Amino acid sequence: MKINKYFVIDFDSTFTKVEAFDVLADISLKDHPEREHRKKEIIEITNQGMNGSISVRESLERRLNLLAPAKKHIGPLVAVLKEEISESFKRNRDFFTTFADHIYIISNGFREFIEPIVTEFGIKPENVLANEFRFDQDGQVVGFDTENPLSANNGKVELLRQLNLPGDVYVIGDGYTDYEIKHSGLANKFYVFTENVERGSIIPKADHITPSLDEFLYLNKLNTVISYPKNRINVLLLENVHPVALELLKSEGFSVETYHAALTEDELCEKIKNVSVLGIRSKTQVTARVLEQANRLMVIGAFCIGTNQIDLDAATKKGIAVFNAPFSNTRSVVELAIAEMIMLIRNIVDKSVKMHKGIWDKSAKGSYEVRGKKLGLIGYGNIGTQLSVIAESLGMKVLYYDTEEKLSLGNAIKCKTMKEVIEQADIISLHVDGRDSNKDLISTQEFGWMKKGVIFINLSRGHIVDIQALRENILSGKVAGCAIDVYPHEPASNDEEFQSALRGLPNTILTPHIGGSTSEAQENIGNFVPAKIMDYINTGSTSNSVSFPNLTLPLLENAHRLIHIHENVPGILARINHILANHGINIVGQYLKTNELIGYVITDINKEYDKEVIKELRGIEHTIKFRILY
Repeated sequence: MKINKYFVIDFDSTFTKVEAFDVLADISLKDHPEREHRKKEIIEITNQGMNGSISVRESLERRLNLLAPAKKHIGPLVAVLKEEISESFKRNRDFFTTFADHIYIISNGFREFIEPIVTEFGIKPENVLANEFRFDQDGQVVGFDTENPLSANNGKVELLRQLNLPGDVYVIGDGYTDYEIKHSGLANKFYVFTENVERGSIIPKADHITPSLDEFLYLNKLNTVISYPKNRINVLLLENVHPVALELLKSEGFSVETYHAALTEDELCEKIKNVSVLGIRSKTQVTARVLEQANRLMVIGAFCIGTNQIDLDAATKKGIAVFNAPFSNTRSVVELAIAEMIMLIRNIVDKSVKMHKGIWDKSAKGSYEVRGKKLGLIGYGNIGTQLSVIAESLGMKVLYYDTEEKLSLGNAIKCKTMKEVIEQADIISLHVDGRDSNKDLISTQEFGWMKKGVIFINLSRGHIVDIQALRENILSGKVAGCAIDVYPHEPASNDEEFQSALRGLPNTILTPHIGGSTSEAQENIGNFVPAKIMDYINTGSTSNSVSFPNLTLPLLENAHRLIHIHENVPGILARINHILANHGINIVGQYLKTNELIGYVITDINKEYDKEVIKELRGIEHTIKFRILY
């Protein structure tokens, strides 16, 4: 490809995530008694050189004096730096090979460790301009080539003058010496690279802030790997989503904002306008009104099991994929249910309260083992089945009811009706979803079916139990012990007081919706949901989506992927293929799946095509969303 542009790229904190001298300090000072003190000094000197407060030569001399490096340290240093290549540089290897003649690495660092790394990306050795060490006969670094312009201030400027590149020059870097090139008039633009570090004194001097190489390539229409820079995709994570989710999404290059609590409908309506990815837990209500304001929203991640807080029909109609974590916190909920049924059937809660008041009530009255008792499960999904298995291992007999046909595990007995389970169970545990039809699933009539002295547990959804009816049955003694983790109305944050008619009742465990709130569960969810979000954005795969037709797609290779979301009406696929045929476009692969609301068509085509085809595909009647991946 013939171009009239040249790209000057810095090495430290740009090509790599780290400063090479900081890494070298870990190696050369490994056994030095002043190791930590010297490392701090080196970092401080590096920053002073980067922001221009000390000269380049002074920065080099002072750091080398502290480092005392030797030739034997270069190999280990290169090995570490190869693992620290900036993520967006690794993604865009094609850029370096395609434009190898036009890319220069110009650095105040040293050729000995820079060249072995950048040449693996196809950059020519002669295009690597850096300082060079001077070694003594024992291999110790005794200095550097002081004749090299890069060992002094304005060295990059001087080298650019000598190169006299015959075209436009674009500089990508993070330091003051990179800005100097533009300031001298030798570069058309200076792009400050902020993927790894942000230097406050440099950012205002840049023509453009570049959070990734993807952004630079997108702006200059040089994309070879991705169709859209991830840093332009805004992610909003609410309700203290686990930090691992933040780390994963940031490392992918997304622009991520977090907030510790849920937002009100009005707040979310305002906040959602520029958001492409929304991550929530159970308290945030994503209503049709919110979705009306979500003009850029592509995907919602529910970092929990349930999705009843999301208007799924409205999301689907707007072409917004929704993912949840149906398995990630199963074990945590099951363990809490087991613990609570044992605590309640032993009457531990009331005995503990008495002990705190100084009352010694040593008695076996009202205390029983769970072994031999009948556990009744209403709902036999992921949690119900696992609870069933563990309960049986404790010697319990398990009965269950589910509206769907579910294969029983172990010796669990499937009952034909919910009433059949409730009438027989010594302990009842609810594990149903939050659909509207489940409201007040357990109310006065259902409590009437229960045995006197039943243990009652709800770790599923708050609105499925009539709280007033439950209160009355606790006070009457019909329910001997109760554990509730979910409520019809829950505080929006930890700052709000919890109000409930269940407060202060005997042998009643109230927990603040923490069934899945263990470190393990939240970390599992924090890994699972972002993986689904990124898979959808990167490949179009909708596996495990609760709103879209489920498609697991092959990796995209040497093709462009057209993703067409449309209202589920006849003839759309035919229109898509008609347009492609009219433009003589070869289809590499095609996938279609529908649900009652939408159709989802994936078409992989050869890379070379008339861009007019995109306009025509977007213009097909009943199209909801359209995007291209490559």
